[in-house]
Amino acid sequence: MPDFVPDLPVILAFAVATVVLAVTPGPDMALQLSRAINCGRAHGVAAMCGAMTGILVHTALVAFGVSVLLIAAPPLFVALKIAGAVYLLWLAWQAVVHGGGLRLAEASRRAPTLRQSFAAGLGINLLNPKVVLFFVTFLPQFVDAHDPAATGKLFFLGAEFVLLSIPLGLATVLAAGWLAAAFKRTRWVERTLNWGFAAIFTAFAATILAAQARQ
Repeated sequence: MPDFVPDLPVILAFAVATVVLAVTPGPDMALQLSRAINCGRAHGVAAMCGAMTGILVHTALVAFGVSVLLIAAPPLFVALKIAGAVYLLWLAWQAVVHGGGLRLAEASRRAPTLRQSFAAGLGINLLNPKVVLFFVTFLPQFVDAHDPAATGKLFFLGAEFVLLSIPLGLATVLAAGWLAAAFKRTRWVERTLNWGFAAIFTAFAATILAAQARQ
């Protein structure tokens, strides 16, 4: 097996984390839903493609940056892992207190082009500091600090994130009308989802902190 391919348990664990993150309400999902509802499914798909392109950019930046960090300053990498755990706890708090950030935008009077919907998806991803911080702190959790193939494995995991997120994003766009009606009609559905997301984020954070305590 090539060096850049992580072990199967890591691939499976990251797949679970990816699915959880992909269905977590946030700006990307809100944009895709609003474009699909207000402008048509093609615009929802375009916004999703823009967001996925942004994920690839973040992956490249993290892969090169973290690979340098691994070689130059391992203690900083440990600090990064701890920061990741703290950030996951903050996400859990945000999911409970602020509903995870799911807010559908109002319809626009002037319909955008597909290119504009793609650019909106790319921009909301690249220019969102929460996304930047999340990838910098979360993605490295699945890489060994002493692994010489860390850069390749980070790229592999980033590609895995995109490949698993695309069908979930498409499902979100196709079900946009139903999802919007469900969130608006039944408050407990949104609240139950957000509490579930908070519990999962907390579990990931506890796992990271427990691993650091054993070192």
